[in-house]
Amino acid sequence: MVSASVTIPSDGAALAGDLEIPAGVRAMVLFAHGSGSSRHSPRNRAVATALQLAGFGTLLLDLLTEEESEDAVTGRHRFDIGLLSRRLAHAVDWLERRADTADLPVGLFGASTGAAAALVAATERPQRVSAVVSRGGRPDLADDALPLVSAPVLLIVGGDDEVVLDLNHRAAERLSAAAHHVHVVPGATHLFPEPGALEQVAELAAGWFREHL
Repeated sequence: MVSASVTIPSDGAALAGDLEIPAGVRAMVLFAHGSGSSRHSPRNRAVATALQLAGFGTLLLDLLTEEESEDAVTGRHRFDIGLLSRRLAHAVDWLERRADTADLPVGLFGASTGAAAALVAATERPQRVSAVVSRGGRPDLADDALPLVSAPVLLIVGGDDEVVLDLNHRAAERLSAAAHHVHVVPGATHLFPEPGALEQVAELAAGWFREHL
């Protein structure tokens, strides 16, 4: 098993990441965090741990540098989907350059604005990204990239997260991927803090990646 802190170059920036590759790994899942979050997000780490137990390798990555993420005045980088998706695509390239991950299928798991970045990155690396899962995401922010996504897409949304649920349904209508689905977790709110809700997210994500990776 590989467990390491890594640094991934992207257009002059050095992005910090946590790489986990379990024995007998079947595929890699790269996490794209939402605005104001980081690779230390307890929610994404919980999902990553569940995926590792299911045989997937994970890369939790900070798409912003420390200086960029601390920009509390404008927060402009947090919603720069072009920047985030480009860095995510570079991380996909980085996995392809590693001997122990080069031949593994890649899935993307995005939360909040990270979901939009994951969808755009999937259009930029269509030969490498084989599936995308969104948790409480903002796929609508992917905008014109939505009809271009060819990878299977699972959009997981809390049933009580009404505004985001509506945005996800609207985004799903624009997806042209043969396999795409909006899964509603009843009674869950935006961050899935309700008992058992995050466990459902992890189980759904593992099932989607298992089927499509």
